[in-house]
Amino acid sequence: MNENTPATDPAVRPVAPGVLARHIAERCAQLGLTEAELAKLAAMSPGYLRHLAEAGPELDPNGFLRVAAALRLTRRELLEGRSDAPPGQPGAAARPALFRLTEPECWEMLGDHGIGRIALAAEPGPVVFPVNYLIDARTVVYRTDPNGGAAVAADTSVSVQVDHIDDRLRQGWSVLVVGTTRHVDDLEAVERLARLPGSRPWAGGHRPLWVRIQPERVTGRRIGSI
Repeated sequence: MNENTPATDPAVRPVAPGVLARHIAERCAQLGLTEAELAKLAAMSPGYLRHLAEAGPELDPNGFLRVAAALRLTRRELLEGRSDAPPGQPGAAARPALFRLTEPECWEMLGDHGIGRIALAAEPGPVVFPVNYLIDARTVVYRTDPNGGAAVAADTSVSVQVDHIDDRLRQGWSVLVVGTTRHVDDLEAVERLARLPGSRPWAGGHRPLWVRIQPERVTGRRIGSI
């Protein structure tokens, strides 16, 4: 191997025949590129592009890198998919099934803290914000900037959704909590909540407003196989 030949990443797993061609086609559809346009950006003919997609990067490492760059992906992302892609990329299981969770099962799934999404009524339409949440005495609590979008007034009807998807097993769950907000104003309660695991927001910043959601309905579903 000379100094101009890209090294093969040993951490990248071999890709089955046809998978790479599918990745290229899906990315082209996402970017609105035709095969001819991609081939032109990668400085090769459409026929050679198809041959490279079927043969894999070993056929022409530099050409493969040009294809990846034209698709705005790294070599690894083109071979295996983006690491920051949303869940659900592999598709459904062979025999998928949907199961309802009981309320105790829902609380078990929520754990003691995590990240969820709070949905609020707004104009011109509903809005959704990600929040770090805590579970405290069967209520959902989060902290936010008093001037931020998630800083709802007390006695507001809201919903919180938390979910988890396992792409490898093609299964997951989703829990929905619907309730009414209360502001946590008691200094002792605020100090106690601030000491709990998960109380520090991932977004950082000064977020002194604590909002408690008193549940009125807790429901959940689990996706599995039969």
